[in-house]
Amino acid sequence: MMHVLGVERSILGQPWRWRATAADNLAPHDLVTQLLLARGCTREALDDHRTPSIRAFMPDPSIFRDMDTAADRLADAVERRESIAIFGDYDVDGATSAALMILLLRALGVEARGYIPDRLLEGYGPTAAAMTRLAHEGASLIVTVDCGAQAFDALAAARAAPVDVIVVDHHQCASELPLAHAVVNPNRLDEGEGAAHGHLAAVGVAFLLGAALLRTLRRRGFFAARPEPKLLDLLDLVALGTVADVAQLRGLNRAFVAQGLKVMAARRNIGLAALIEAARLTRAPTATDLGFALGPRINAGGRVGQADLGLRLLTTRDPAEARRIAAELDRLNEERRAIEAAVQAEAEASDASGRRVTVVAGQSWHPGVIGIVAGRLKEKLGQPAIVIAIDEAGVGKGSGRSIPGVDLGQAVLAAKEAGLLVAGGGHAMAAGLTIAAEQVPAFADFLENLLGDRVTAAVADRALLVDSVHAPGGVTPDLVTAMETGGPYGMGWPSPRVAIGPVRPIKVDVVGNGHVRAIVAGDDGCSLKAMAFRAADTPLGVALLGAASHRKLWLAGRAKIDDWAQRPSAELHIDDAAWAD
Repeated sequence: MMHVLGVERSILGQPWRWRATAADNLAPHDLVTQLLLARGCTREALDDHRTPSIRAFMPDPSIFRDMDTAADRLADAVERRESIAIFGDYDVDGATSAALMILLLRALGVEARGYIPDRLLEGYGPTAAAMTRLAHEGASLIVTVDCGAQAFDALAAARAAPVDVIVVDHHQCASELPLAHAVVNPNRLDEGEGAAHGHLAAVGVAFLLGAALLRTLRRRGFFAARPEPKLLDLLDLVALGTVADVAQLRGLNRAFVAQGLKVMAARRNIGLAALIEAARLTRAPTATDLGFALGPRINAGGRVGQADLGLRLLTTRDPAEARRIAAELDRLNEERRAIEAAVQAEAEASDASGRRVTVVAGQSWHPGVIGIVAGRLKEKLGQPAIVIAIDEAGVGKGSGRSIPGVDLGQAVLAAKEAGLLVAGGGHAMAAGLTIAAEQVPAFADFLENLLGDRVTAAVADRALLVDSVHAPGGVTPDLVTAMETGGPYGMGWPSPRVAIGPVRPIKVDVVGNGHVRAIVAGDDGCSLKAMAFRAADTPLGVALLGAASHRKLWLAGRAKIDDWAQRPSAELHIDDAAWAD
């Protein structure tokens, strides 16, 4: 296989390969075509992917099992003005899913109650106590969003209450489903045509249920005397939840995000507008902003503050309240950063196992940040990582992140079936679990035996994929703008990576929280600013900081626009480097 710039082993120990099957660069005006084809788009679908629309990718909601049953029950509740409760998870996907359902029902004349469980006091997903309480407080229908697929005891309690429950979820399911009026989940094991949409986030499934509900009400003549809500106006929530939950940006998800960003730019949602302001974004948000600026702030409420802050923000009618909540979430996000840094330091210090699946556990670790820390460990070590916070009662709450080719969600379900976990579930790239402290060593052994060889194979097949090669002078704002046309980018639809060089380091230093900043010069006489984030103590950062001024390097990374200066310029966010001499 042909290596880009002849790099067979980089500073990070990996070969550089072309993302496309052919290394020949197309003409400049064909750049977007090249990017789309390299991400698996067929030539027949190029037009749809250049400007992804809901119309082009939207399936008939009825292809999903239980969808029509769920829509009929919701339509009955709307027509009868029943008391409806929306039970969501405490993360961004849960908050946006719950907000979408609440805002849609509000537009239909029903004020649904939102319920987000407390991470510390109630844990993940529905509980028997919560279901029973909602029923006793008058709810005749409960819709769980981004949770419920594994809530067997809770849904049995709901049926006994009695109260109807509709489950709207996307997490992997067991062979048996919980007792519910309907379970809408593309990842049901008995799903048929709808299984092709198993990459949807829960908010995407909720959007499809919303479409099915409106269609059902339309058929019943509900809109003969009242306007029909515009479901597309809620796509800003769908985009935020999809990106923040790291769902694959393929097919319908690409349309959700592309069109949702347009809705978000109009700032129709009062809460989102306040959050954008709190995040100090002065331009229209991008997909990257959803994942790194807005999503973490929504998450901060569920991690270290009040679990329902995000949902309250997204559904408020009061601009003043929206500003107050957005400011509080911004403050909590800074608090979360400090807690995360402390837990990450302890987690890294405690990992001495040498296993191919990292499992670390600690007393007094804040359970609200373990998922983020697991992601950091996964990136640093290049292998799946699970971080477990053990409380005073000896109960551990764990969160894991995986690498491509290693299905962590299925492994956690297998561990649960083997009796090692109290609870657990998730999807291929992320999972959550509850475990007794004394079972942690056995759980770590189980994952090593089950996944170890898969991790070895996945790591051995690892390579840095490159889309194009440029001299430093070719990395310009115009290039970045052209590449962005192939977006939105994210999980499953990676942003373009360029290689540049050869370059000589002119100045390299450490800035901020361990970021390596470099000014490099090329043989074309042009210089370029480059950044390697959180890399100061990694092999990449050490190599850059120690590089002699006469040594030449190839750099590979993402070309971005630096708009902090008076005149926007391009810079490179470094993923890897290799010696050119």
